[in-house]
Amino acid sequence: MKKLLLQLDSDKHPSAFDRIVAYDAGVDEVLSYGGVVPADVASLVHGAIFTRGPGDLRGTAIWIGGSNVALGEELQEAARKAFFGPFRVSLMMDSNGCNTTAAAAVARLAGAMDLKGRRVAILAGTGPVGLRAAALLAREGASVILSSRSLDKARVACERLRVRFGVEVAPAEARDDDGVARTLNGAHVSLTAGAAATTLLRRAVWAANPTLKAMADVNAVPPLGIEGIEATDKGTERDGKIVFGALGIGSLKMKVHKACVARLFERNDELLDIDEIYSVARSM
Repeated sequence: MKKLLLQLDSDKHPSAFDRIVAYDAGVDEVLSYGGVVPADVASLVHGAIFTRGPGDLRGTAIWIGGSNVALGEELQEAARKAFFGPFRVSLMMDSNGCNTTAAAAVARLAGAMDLKGRRVAILAGTGPVGLRAAALLAREGASVILSSRSLDKARVACERLRVRFGVEVAPAEARDDDGVARTLNGAHVSLTAGAAATTLLRRAVWAANPTLKAMADVNAVPPLGIEGIEATDKGTERDGKIVFGALGIGSLKMKVHKACVARLFERNDELLDIDEIYSVARSM
């Protein structure tokens, strides 16, 4: 029986990236739908699960993607509500790569040092990757500070983390190099999670920081989020810091992505969200 993946994408054109990775992970056919909104989900899910008996539903799974993470979460919830009794299949949400990227970044840092009790600063952390990384870091026992150019925006993000993930994270404002330096004061670890082609952390700031031991950057588009590193850095030592660039993180992200897709077909009731995806990343 073929492995069938139902791809529900919130964008007009379903992600070619997600589709190709699914094939590389061993999926036989990907049924791709773009421009999906929550009202569309139940009929699409029912069309996928009613064609096979409950005993064969492990051969069908659902992937939810697209660039809009908030909408992806709504699609995920709509898909879960469409299941009933034995008529359910495994499901994964990774809109904009938010879960796999955050999981890979934190797993890299956790592999480099024990995060429990460490002070971790996330620069430009109010986006989906930053928020999920903050939740994972806090659950590892780190004391997390999440910065934005706007303190109000950082505060709103920290409240979202408290409500959504049940973790306490401190907000900080980092409008300029001085603000970044203040945010990093006493920090042991830094993660930059800002927009592509935006430098957030200058070399003069991080190289002079006496407590900083490890850094990670998820931006692969020059100029990088951390000045003075390489996107390919993977546990590279620079000025006494252990550094991970976006491609160094991305290599693990791709392994996690493929492993999670393969895991969807091991049973018919898996829900792979941030915690489950992080568990896969840590196991690697």
